[in-house]
Amino acid sequence: MSAPDRSHRNRPTAARLLAAATLAVAATAAVAPAAAQVPPSAAEVQAYRGLHAAAQRGDVATIRRLGAADKAALEARDAHGRTPLHVATFARQAEAVRALIQAGADTAAFESGRYDAVTIAAVADDEKTLAVLLELGASARLVTSRYDGTALIAAAHLGHDGVVRRLIAAGAPLDHVNNLHWTALIEAVVLGDGGPRHQATVRALLDAGANTQLADRSGRTPLQLARSHGYARIVQMLEAAGAR
Repeated sequence: MSAPDRSHRNRPTAARLLAAATLAVAATAAVAPAAAQVPPSAAEVQAYRGLHAAAQRGDVATIRRLGAADKAALEARDAHGRTPLHVATFARQAEAVRALIQAGADTAAFESGRYDAVTIAAVADDEKTLAVLLELGASARLVTSRYDGTALIAAAHLGHDGVVRRLIAAGAPLDHVNNLHWTALIEAVVLGDGGPRHQATVRALLDAGANTQLADRSGRTPLQLARSHGYARIVQMLEAAGAR
């Protein structure tokens, strides 16, 4: 008599396959807000003139001179809708950012992908430039990108824990829900790797009072999502914070 076939025990059910596929599609879509940022190409940098060129190379003296002479040039756009402030932020030119803002640059301006300078710095994990932006009045509360997210959601997704703490201190909305129906806390779990920086991100959000009961579109809470990913340390932190 042949042995019973038990191979079905290791086969994922249709429901599990569907759930995994749905999560994978959503995760892929949600990576796009960071990936959609388009820094200036080498050809664009080569073609820059005036304030765009000065912003790219961090030429503070030229920024001050040109900014004082022509205020309209502070908001001039390149082919991707980038102002000199966006260019300086992409280039990590913190002092150029300072000079541009002091000259009157609009810190709330969006480039063509609907990203402001704060979100660009957050995605780049550039705390130095972010600190200058926030110090000079740039907002951490803007709704950005085609996903109607925030700089905090983008930083949490990437596990940029230092940036997350700076944004929280600057008044970033803790529980903003983007149009994927994800909060910063959910993205830190769903798009994170469960490692030290995402753990530190979750800790920062929990310490600041992030709502642990807000669920994704399928009704899954951050705790349920952390369990499904096998992120034991994050599960412990969420449980200690009273998550269900």
